[in-house]
Order: sequence, then structure tokens, then C-alpha cells
Amino acid sequence: MRKTKYKWFWVWDFEKEERWLNSMAAQGWALVSVSYCRYEFESCEPGSCAIRLEMLDAMPSSAEGLQYIGFVEETGAQYVGHVMRWAYFRKDVSEGAFNLYSDLDSRIRHVKRIQALLLPLAVCNICNLPLQVTNYIRNGYSGLLWCAAFVAAVTAMMGYGLYRVGAMRVALEKERQLRE
Repeated sequence: MRKTKYKWFWVWDFEKEERWLNSMAAQGWALVSVSYCRYEFESCEPGSCAIRLEMLDAMPSSAEGLQYIGFVEETGAQYVGHVMRWAYFRKDVSEGAFNLYSDLDSRIRHVKRIQALLLPLAVCNICNLPLQVTNYIRNGYSGLLWCAAFVAAVTAMMGYGLYRVGAMRVALEKERQLRE
């Protein structure tokens, strides 16, 4: 039996998304397909699989992405799908622990990739905001005010996301210093 769920996660909530996917697996629903805000599950033995996701350095369809996916599959994991650069993997728990990050440095590199995605988006929004406000002031069209407000809200969310991911990075770097 299959079922589909629609759920939104912000980029910086990737750990929350992974926990949700694993809680679905614990309830007997294994992830079989993923697309933007859409997750498809099939029934399975409760708790029989673990789900991991990772933002790759390159698109999953590129040579580098396919090479990395092949590497993960060699560990016994199954590639479920991707959304942009996010790759989703599933592995039977009977095959042992399933971790994509072997050390703190690999986790820090992962968080840096997320920062590298968010930063240009935030900068574009910051640069676009004055243009939207200027258009509103010059033209007085109320639709432009909504557009400016939307851009401001998205910019604020990107700033919040950068803050959250930056806090993750700082915490991981502190943990690395403690272990050295």
C-alpha cells in the first residue's frame, strides 16, 4: 500500500525533515519517492529502515553527483530521489548504522554548502528590495507594495535561515575544538 504526504520544510530545517521521515519509517512507512513538498511512502515493517538526506556539492544528475550516489549505494543504501541538490537515501536497519557524515568536518562541510546556497539568494533579495520600494514610490500602484512586502518577508526568512545555519556551523566548530 502507498500513501502520499505533502509537507513544507525550510532548507535550514533539514534535520527536522530527516526526523519526520524517520518517524514515518518507524510507523511503517518507507520513503519511496520525493519531489518538491511531496513525499510518497509504501508500507513496510515499522522501524525497518532509516532515511538520510544530504545537500550534494553538485546536482545529483551530474557526473560528480552520480559518483557520490554510487558511493553511498555501495554501503547498502538505496537512492530514493532528489529535490534540486538534496539527495534522499534509505537503508535497512538490519544492515547496521546509517550515517552519511563520518566526522565533524564532513558535517561542517555540509552546513557550509547550505550557507553557500542561502547567501546568494539573500543578497539577491536584499538588492531587489530597494528596487521594489522605489517602483512603489514612483508609480503608487498598490500591487507593487505587496510585491515589496513579499520581497521583504522572503529576505527576512533568508536572514533567519542564514542565522540558523550559521549557529549550526558555530556549534559544530566548537564541538570540533573540544574534541581536539
